[in-house]
Order: sequence, then structure tokens, then C-alpha cells
Amino acid sequence: MVERLVPDGLWEIFQDVAPEPPIRAQGGGRRRCDDRAVLAAIIFVATSGCAWRQLPPVFDASWQTVHRRFTDWSTARVWAKLHRVVLDRLGVNGELDWSRCAIDSVSVRAVKGGPLTGPNPTDRGKLGSKIHVICDRNGLPLSVGISGANLHDSQALIPLMRGIPPIRSRFGPRRRRPAKLHADKVYDFDHLRGWLRRRQIVPRIARRGVESSGRLGRYRWVVERTMSWLNGCRRLHRRYERKADHFLAFAGIASALICYRRLIR
Repeated sequence: MVERLVPDGLWEIFQDVAPEPPIRAQGGGRRRCDDRAVLAAIIFVATSGCAWRQLPPVFDASWQTVHRRFTDWSTARVWAKLHRVVLDRLGVNGELDWSRCAIDSVSVRAVKGGPLTGPNPTDRGKLGSKIHVICDRNGLPLSVGISGANLHDSQALIPLMRGIPPIRSRFGPRRRRPAKLHADKVYDFDHLRGWLRRRQIVPRIARRGVESSGRLGRYRWVVERTMSWLNGCRRLHRRYERKADHFLAFAGIASALICYRRLIR
């Protein structure tokens, strides 16, 4: 199961971004669990949605060890680095289409509360969080963020756009700005259109009172498909993590896996 969840290509990339294991100066101590088995256990939790305590014994690591390693790697921003390295390889292969990008969000219920949660206006005011995503024309997530469920989507556009890393391309310098950005009418504000135009990004935002809410448009449907891909990571169906960094880590893992599947396609 370890080789199936963490194939050789993904393990090779992960080794480049993972921090070096600590060395005990005095020597001795217990044998360190295999990082590949721990990574497979983390991916199993992310994709299956099971609790840490429900990890099957096939990973040859206790759930306490897996959770501790997950916390350490999240603090070191390993998942964001993994996502960025996979995006770089996609960019070199010409798999990223910067001609059009799309932005959207999805709300999930927060079971335990914590930072970056808020009353969800679409869920009877229960605590929840939002997952914000910007994807390219092919639906590959370029930038992912989280916020409280009561945050207006328009407030996440600028931070999410700034969160796109400089990604390598097949020809020319690194790139982090799309040619156009598609969004629904919740982002229909003049200051957002002006901010995008100043960065030479053409805004394609649905206008309130003009375009029907029932139509996604010719290009915005791509980000809806990306959201369904993220739902394949069942740990994102509910927010069980009290710490916002841990919930963002699972969103980063899901984004990295989506991009890696395109890389090996």
C-alpha cells in the first residue's frame, strides 16, 4: 500500500523538499520510522478522511508518530513546497495554460472551531471555513487558501493572486500572472477590476444584474471541476483540525496530488 499511495516519482520529489531528519548528538534512541511509510499514512488520512487513531497497522507507524511528523512538516511548509515543485515540472513540460484562470470558493463545516472559522450564512450560522482556489485553464490549482466562512469571497482575490508562486515555463522566465481571470458576480467590484488591470490581467468577472446566476459561463466551469477534484480528498469535507495551518496543509496535499496526477498522465 505504501508504494501505491507514494509512487517512486512522488517520493523522489518529496525527498527534495522534506527537511533533513534530526540527528541525536548523544546517539541512541529509537529507530526513526520510514519517512515514505509516514507520508503514505498522511496521504491515506487525507484521501480517506479517517481519524488519526483509525490508521491501519500496514504503515508500520503509530498514529502518534504520523501526526507528529505531519505537524513538523506542516510547520516547515513542506506541502506548499511540494505543490510548487510539481507546478514547476508541469510548467517546464508545457502543461500549464496561463491564457485563462478562474477563481472560486467552497464552504465546509468546522467541527471543532478554531482560527479562520466563522458563522456560515449558508449553513444556519454554524461554524465553518472556506477553501479558496485559483486554477489555470486546465483546472490545475495554482493557489489555495482558507478563511472563515463569513468572509466575503471578494476579499480573498488579492491575497490568492499574490499567493501564486513564480512558476517555471517551457520558454522564457518564470510566470505568476495569467492573461485573464474569470470569476462570478460575487467578485464584481471596481477596485478588484482596477487591481487586476494594473497588473496587466484582463478581468472577466460576471456583472451583477446582467448575467444570470444559474449559468457558470463558458470558462468558469473549470474551477467547479477543480473543486470536485479537491472533494476527492475526503479530509476536506469537514474541518476537523482546530489549527488553521493543519487544515491548509490538507488543502495543499490535495492540490499537490491533483497536479502530480497530471504530471504522470
